[in-house]
Amino acid sequence: MSAVVHRVEVLRGVSPSRLSKRLTGALVAAVWRRAKIVVIELGTSDRLAVQPRFTGALLVNAPPGDQYAALAFSLTDGRTLTYRDVRRLGTVALLRPGAWAALEAGLGPEPLDPALDGSRFSRLLAASRRPIKVRLMDQRALAGIGNIYATEALWRAGIDPSRAAASVSTTEAVTLLRALREILSASIAARGTTFRDYRDAYGGRGGYAAHLQAYGRAGEPCARCGHPLAGTSAIDGRMTAFCAWCQR
Repeated sequence: MSAVVHRVEVLRGVSPSRLSKRLTGALVAAVWRRAKIVVIELGTSDRLAVQPRFTGALLVNAPPGDQYAALAFSLTDGRTLTYRDVRRLGTVALLRPGAWAALEAGLGPEPLDPALDGSRFSRLLAASRRPIKVRLMDQRALAGIGNIYATEALWRAGIDPSRAAASVSTTEAVTLLRALREILSASIAARGTTFRDYRDAYGGRGGYAAHLQAYGRAGEPCARCGHPLAGTSAIDGRMTAFCAWCQR
């Protein structure tokens, strides 16, 4: 593996020359996700931690000459892996095992982890008086949930996104966890949700946007009760769509 840096501003904690030196000859041992981070584990025990944020994407064999290509990795099997980022808000870090362990220690459990049961999830919510939507998106509490899937899960579970997390009962927490898992699983099967910039590893658009029931639909009829969905930015500074009639 080797690397060419086109946009140094996406790097964190490593210089282009140091990145190139540590990657040269390294083999990819595994690729996985933790929270909103793509983790490329190397045979050297280093980890490339890629946080795409709003407009970043890792693309296999992307066409050359892309003005938004920030990093390009050459693999020993002849393929290329390009980190593309239109607004360059994402980050790429090369971490030793200790640095990765420190980063991961600050992350909450994964919603799809079977070890996260309803009781544990309920306790996680009960520990905060902040709005339930904000709590769901707090990566220190629950890893990997963003604005789209928090909005959708709360609609499906019938929970008002502005309610204090601690006010959610154990029964409601179990319903909400089930909703999160159903939505995340369906989104993964549809290869994600694309509105504008998001692409999967082969440049394809995610297909889950067609299944959204609340996100981006403020003013449209609620699919459950027919009343117009409300929209507010008062909860977390971002637009949240919800049904004031059937989300309690």
